Amino acid sequence: MKRSLQVMHGHGPLKDGGEHTGKPMYRYQHQYKQTALLLMLFFVCTTGFAQRYVEKLGRGVVAVRTNGSEVFVSWRVLGTDPQDIAFNLYRGKKKLNASPITGATNFIDKTALNESYTVRPILSKREQAASAPASVWTEPFKRLPLQQPPGGTTPDGVNYTYSPGDCSVGDLDGDGEYDLVVKWDPSNAKDNSHAGYTGNVYLDAYKMDGTRLWRIDLGKNIRAGAHYTQFIVYDLDSDGRAELACKTADGTVDGAGAVIGNPSVDYRNEGGYVLRGPEYLTLFNGQTGAAMATVEYVPARGNVASWGDRYGNRADRFLAGVGYFDGQRPSLLMTRGYYTRAVLVAWDWRNGQLTQRWRFDTNDPGNSAYAGQGNHNLSINDVDRDGKDEVSFGSVTIDDDGKGLYNTGLGHGDAQHVGDLDPDRPGLESWTAHESQRQYQGNGLWMRDAATGEKLWGVPATGDIGRAMTADIDPRYKGYEAWGPVGGLYTAKGVQISTAKPRSMNFGSWWDGDLQRELLDGASIAKWNYNEGTMERILSARDFGAASNNGTKANPGLSADILGDWREEVIYRSSTNNELLIFTTTIPTTHRLYTFMHDTQYRAAVAWQNVGYNQPPHTSFYVGEGMATPPTPVIIPVPAATPIPAKAKR
Repeated sequence: MKRSLQVMHGHGPLKDGGEHTGKPMYRYQHQYKQTALLLMLFFVCTTGFAQRYVEKLGRGVVAVRTNGSEVFVSWRVLGTDPQDIAFNLYRGKKKLNASPITGATNFIDKTALNESYTVRPILSKREQAASAPASVWTEPFKRLPLQQPPGGTTPDGVNYTYSPGDCSVGDLDGDGEYDLVVKWDPSNAKDNSHAGYTGNVYLDAYKMDGTRLWRIDLGKNIRAGAHYTQFIVYDLDSDGRAELACKTADGTVDGAGAVIGNPSVDYRNEGGYVLRGPEYLTLFNGQTGAAMATVEYVPARGNVASWGDRYGNRADRFLAGVGYFDGQRPSLLMTRGYYTRAVLVAWDWRNGQLTQRWRFDTNDPGNSAYAGQGNHNLSINDVDRDGKDEVSFGSVTIDDDGKGLYNTGLGHGDAQHVGDLDPDRPGLESWTAHESQRQYQGNGLWMRDAATGEKLWGVPATGDIGRAMTADIDPRYKGYEAWGPVGGLYTAKGVQISTAKPRSMNFGSWWDGDLQRELLDGASIAKWNYNEGTMERILSARDFGAASNNGTKANPGLSADILGDWREEVIYRSSTNNELLIFTTTIPTTHRLYTFMHDTQYRAAVAWQNVGYNQPPHTSFYVGEGMATPPTPVIIPVPAATPIPAKAKR
């Protein structure tokens, strides 16, 4: 029998039920804030790390009817909650728990009623303000209606339609709950290596009730495809509301109807490529979609052939992300190139100005060995444990100050996973797949030390190794298991435990009640049966009309902990392309963890999940059988009671 990990559990049930009296609780709310601030000050003093600014989240209550007589309810524990926090759960005005809930934050309500649910934290035996109410989902998922853009016809007479693609989340209006940003891809979107015109790319923002906040039309001078539009949604100026940033061009129309640059020019050539004309980086207001700052994209494409070909395949490979490079406030990362030259630029959005923090260019003196080492994705992590983030850029890592930290020389690859994969080793590890036989030194799959690049072990291979996956799927072995298209199933230390391995090498999802991670592939979630060496499906979203994105990559729109307890939600497009289907688990758990969105490595990973070849988010701490209590995050939610540096004007 597995032990219950009551990570946030304090000193047992409170004797006082903490009934709500209807009287104001300002004194206790103030006490709660003071306690949280004192705790954060303590961690700053003892660790030497600055507090990282994060979103001020609500409780994210979610309620799903599982049958005619039961409703499953779950809610968030925050990274700033004291360990002895307890909760009362209400359906309408009726309190459902006989004593305060001090364990896992989920509950099965035996009722046929569909009233809304709220939770109230209990501190010092006193009940606090109620959460935002949550209506009952009457299906096993939530339908979010979309406004599908009309199709069109390219200059060479090809018709196209639209489907919702990659998604991201952010608190766009500052109400403490997540809103969605959806990228609309035309049916004629192209890989960089393929010629042809494409339709325009659109970015929409929606509230969870389906209200559309705005639409951005990136215009005809931004080509559609997985490697062109990398969009980042994050609260970059720490004012409590998220912004959106992406590459733009002449003719981009912001969410308020204003045009960026010259609306009449068309820079597409006869092959559909955009290889001339100005390029911009624009930061948009998350609440209105209005452009707040537009600067020249860095680096400019310059001579296209200097990137390795004459038709733009290598020049137009873009990645993006978010990192706490100063250890306290988030910065935007935008990149160009990885097959040959690679340029990474960190940007700060402060005081209404978008300015460069640092730039790393493999063309600069001393950096030439870093060329050709990037992946189709990246990861951003504090690999050296100095409180500041580094960029794990495929086979190389760039330090928080924009200087090269190390270079493994393993070359370009398609997949990368960075986290505490082996909890018996200090720090983080990286599990990667590589495609250059000349460079990857005989092993197409590598486990390495994420801080130093030391190669720990590998799996022999030939040819292009396109996939790799790691997760704790076998509780008999401590740490994450690792596998790929070649070899068997390995422990985090490189010991082969089975020739049988999961077919899925795509995404992971913490879905059921234990600490192992389930495997998300296409429109389904399955669990690895480690005794039989087989996969057992536990969710078939396709049966409800869900469809995956990005062709053979078969990704969801988003997989992240955006509602309820610490387990993850999965967002798919519907097969009819007119709505999103948001799935959440209804399986009870006895484990209590704070929301992974208050682990800044995981939160940043959710922001860059849509970039290039999508990769699943990993926490900065080990989650699995035998895990230790996660470290208390050194964070401060904003807007906060304490002042922060001047905010940009809206």
